[in-house]
Amino acid sequence: MITATGSNAELAAPAVPFSARTPMVRPVALHRWAHDADAYTQGLLVHNGRLYEGTGLEGRSEMRYVMLRTGEIVLRTPTPDAAFGEGIAVVRGRLYQLTWRRGRGAVYSLDSLRIIDSVRYDGEGWGLTADGTNLYLSDGTSRIRVIDPAGFAVTRVIDVTEAGMPVRFLNELEWVRGELWANVYKTNLIARINPASGVITGWLDVSELLSLQERTVASTRGGTANGIAYDAATNRVLLTGKLWPWLFEVAVPK
Repeated sequence: MITATGSNAELAAPAVPFSARTPMVRPVALHRWAHDADAYTQGLLVHNGRLYEGTGLEGRSEMRYVMLRTGEIVLRTPTPDAAFGEGIAVVRGRLYQLTWRRGRGAVYSLDSLRIIDSVRYDGEGWGLTADGTNLYLSDGTSRIRVIDPAGFAVTRVIDVTEAGMPVRFLNELEWVRGELWANVYKTNLIARINPASGVITGWLDVSELLSLQERTVASTRGGTANGIAYDAATNRVLLTGKLWPWLFEVAVPK
């Protein structure tokens, strides 16, 4: 995301965490692999051992299939109409990608990344994930919409809070062992959210994954932490950021 007039991105980042009682973990990198430092990462996921990445910025947004260990882009498809690409998710064999402010997303073939369908939704699109049945969509506010993929109708809304206070700027989402994880835009924090109550039960601080020099270079270019992929087959979490030079594997905290 970048700031634009009339967007949810205009507000200042929330001063999270609101409570020192909420558990905080600083994940340690187990492995790291090269990541395209020009990729404005908006969505990241692993499906059947393949790494998919959705990138942003108008005229530069893509859906990609990327080789994990080399960072090589095997397949890439531009986002339709040069739209600002956002979060991605797979459910029922279909690969979805949101766009920021157009209220429309694309559906891709998992094998070829060919666009096979489209979906519509109200408001902004930021992050997207799936639990195997439903989709979860963030829009930069403190609310996450639960969506039925068949028709893209909203079935429930989750109000996300920590210490009783709403946490806005929820961005990239991932379903991790029954929890919703969300990057908080413009911060180095990932919220661990109870999807039933919306309460943030813990935080991950990813600020130490990059060196100080790497963080400085990325931030001066507009980069920030964003990108969470959980591989259920191997029980590992992959983390990166917009314009980050590395993709990291970290242990799943208890």
